[in-house]
Amino acid sequence: MAAAKGKSVGGTQRILQKLNKTIEDGEYYEAHQLIRTLYFRYISQKSYEDAIEIVHNGACLFLKHKQEGSGNDLALLMIECFRTAHIPVGDSALEKIRSIFELYESGSLNRYEFIREAIKWTSDTDPSLKYGHPELHLLCAHRFWKEKNFSDSQYHFLFTSDGQQCAAMLVENATSRGFPGEADLFVTQAVLQFLCLQNIITANVVFFKYTAQHPDFSGLGPPYQKPLLNFVWFLLLVIERKGSLSQFTVLCEKYQPSIERDPVYKEYLDKIGQLFFGVPPKPSNKGMMGGILGDLMQTLMGGDDGNSASASQSTVIESEEVD
Repeated sequence: MAAAKGKSVGGTQRILQKLNKTIEDGEYYEAHQLIRTLYFRYISQKSYEDAIEIVHNGACLFLKHKQEGSGNDLALLMIECFRTAHIPVGDSALEKIRSIFELYESGSLNRYEFIREAIKWTSDTDPSLKYGHPELHLLCAHRFWKEKNFSDSQYHFLFTSDGQQCAAMLVENATSRGFPGEADLFVTQAVLQFLCLQNIITANVVFFKYTAQHPDFSGLGPPYQKPLLNFVWFLLLVIERKGSLSQFTVLCEKYQPSIERDPVYKEYLDKIGQLFFGVPPKPSNKGMMGGILGDLMQTLMGGDDGNSASASQSTVIESEEVD
């Protein structure tokens, strides 16, 4: 058995060497068709390791040679094979996904399709990964941040626990793109989103790191000169101390003018009221988690046909575009 496996691996390596030469010579169509043919042959033989190896290497080769259409096709076949072969969500598979993702060009529409399918595979395969693997979200968050695509970066940070880096990204976004006087909007949106996902710890980290690092607020609170920041600060305290519905209601009423600065805050707070204070859901709420969370999950799992993983985040991300 070991000898047979060694022979198979050796044969695959020789094929990959030939394919590399074919691609180097610019014979892209021939190489692409050959890889697909070999892939489906391996699948029919249930030689899943060989199938994954050949499409993974092929995808990387094509992407390195700027042949994104072919590379993306093979990358999606790899995810398909993960499903067919019931590959567990582990370091090996995640590293293959990472190595392919990093080869796409900035702004690539295909990249969004690939990472969306990869994230969906992790959530479908491992029920504990409700929103997909956090390592993949963190990979996306940092890549989009590096490209100054702050809205997509924020979207993916929501599904991680890296509040410190998320705060740093928000500070950069606010100071480079935000209008004067609206720096408090950036952190408020993010904190409310984290609370909607019941990630209290990260919400706190984001809030206090942001207010400590942003030049408009550092060393100035709490309490803060901005009423909206005081509202968020008190909200975090009430949630942390398991406060009552009456406390939540009074808090929202007192800071109503600040809350009304962005209509979506009311929707976030409705969800937060349900999650932490026993407020019954409204009949109009939709989706498996209702309203905002339903829209967000639909976007994450491929429910929109926009040009990014956050293309239709009108409720969750783009509602507070200020750049």
